[in-house]
Amino acid sequence: MFILAISPGEGYDEARWSRVLASGIDGLMLREKQMETGALLGFALRVRDEAPGLELWVNGRLDVALAAGCGLHAPEAYPEVPEGLVPLSRPLHDPASFPARRQAQQLILSPIFETPGKGPALGAATLRTWLEALPPFPGRLLALGGIGPSNSGELRHRRLGGVAMIRALWHAPDPEAVVAGLRESWR
Repeated sequence: MFILAISPGEGYDEARWSRVLASGIDGLMLREKQMETGALLGFALRVRDEAPGLELWVNGRLDVALAAGCGLHAPEAYPEVPEGLVPLSRPLHDPASFPARRQAQQLILSPIFETPGKGPALGAATLRTWLEALPPFPGRLLALGGIGPSNSGELRHRRLGGVAMIRALWHAPDPEAVVAGLRESWR
């Protein structure tokens, strides 16, 4: 199971960031839209130094992804990125969008469960239906939206590589316990 932590866009709080980086996550997506270019690049490089084994993605900033040597998450309306330029992550809110997203190395399917401001939730059954219907995809498929240790087990599927998380991880008093609970429920 791959666990991707997506930063909540609330800026840098050293204690909270340190807890999340040390929690046992496999990857981190920097989604800090309010940060200026230089600050975001410095932040990405700092994460690289503090957690060198962590897979790193930057949300919506190709310039920062290239300079930091990490992956780019290209949001829904993002312009097309030349194939092979950087590792690419894309959202997938509708299976009909899949053909246009085939060049990505990672697709994030969402929202799975109720998530504030994200529209109707798919639910575990619809997610499984989508996973069965998608054509072969060599990249990683992740689920996002309202996922935590209590419901992640419902999502297990041979094609699903893991989960992406924001609130359940970043707002937890003990992110390490959340990660351990996710891995246990996935077994």
